[in-house]
Amino acid sequence: MNESFDRTAGDFAGKTTGPNLSPYRHFTRDEWAQLRADTPLTLTIDDLKRLQSINDPISLEEVIAIYLPLSRLLALYVAATQGLFKATQRFLGADDGKVPYIIGVAGSVAVGKSTTARVLQALLSRWPNTPKVDLITTDGFLLPNAQLEHENLMDRKGFPESYDTNALLRFLSDVKAGRSHIEAPIYSHLTYDVVPNQTVSVDRPDILIVEGVNVLLPSRLPRDGKETPFISDFFDFSVYLDADEDQLEKWYVSRFMRLRSTAFRDPRSYFRKFADISDIEAEETARSIWKRINLRNLHDNILPTRARASLVLTKGSSHRIEEVALRKL
Repeated sequence: MNESFDRTAGDFAGKTTGPNLSPYRHFTRDEWAQLRADTPLTLTIDDLKRLQSINDPISLEEVIAIYLPLSRLLALYVAATQGLFKATQRFLGADDGKVPYIIGVAGSVAVGKSTTARVLQALLSRWPNTPKVDLITTDGFLLPNAQLEHENLMDRKGFPESYDTNALLRFLSDVKAGRSHIEAPIYSHLTYDVVPNQTVSVDRPDILIVEGVNVLLPSRLPRDGKETPFISDFFDFSVYLDADEDQLEKWYVSRFMRLRSTAFRDPRSYFRKFADISDIEAEETARSIWKRINLRNLHDNILPTRARASLVLTKGSSHRIEEVALRKL
């Protein structure tokens, strides 16, 4: 996938791919790790155990090498944005209050977005100028299962058409406007559905992290020239987690098999029917779901947005990030 990433960057420039045409500056793992400087490690092993998702291992060494430099960079970006906002307020003679800095985290199913988002939240909340960092996932903005079934969209869950995009855009618009106590719906991975009448409140945080597979996807351009906002229009920074397709499938199947002995055994689980089938049947089922739904979504909607990210983190076979690509300013 690294080669295709370079081609995408070159094609985006509309010219033949070359080292000076990519909009990204590329770093090896060791080169990126050196950018940590003296940033202190503020997480413990116990913290990481609470933050990581099933089948998405992360070590303190990974935090030190990858996420501490990233948190340092983001702290600089946020401080600069806060300064620009204050200068703009003085220029306009306005007093609009605090505007949150919004970070999008995108990538395929099973690539480890949730762990990355939670680690970033924990690290960024420890910087003095950003003590309040909230995190939401776009899963809460999926249409309810009953509606997806009515519209024959259950096999396209996670595709752009399966979301209440207008509700998500209204939410982000209110957050960016600095409004207080904005409600976001909650999604249950146990019941595989939006939880009725339950929300989480976002109340003017310093930083809001928005995690989801399709958060970098642009809308169709309007033919009449009217304003059509994209979800990513509200982002100040975005991260795309990348990995080889074979590894993504392997991680998805492994997670599915582990869940059979844990969450799938809960009577409330949407996937309860898979808990008692044979290992062979379960693996075949997982691979079928991956190919029919998640791989198609990756090819059609997720991977094409990679070149729109501010930062691309490329994982190797053990979930270890091997390369970092930072968009040039």
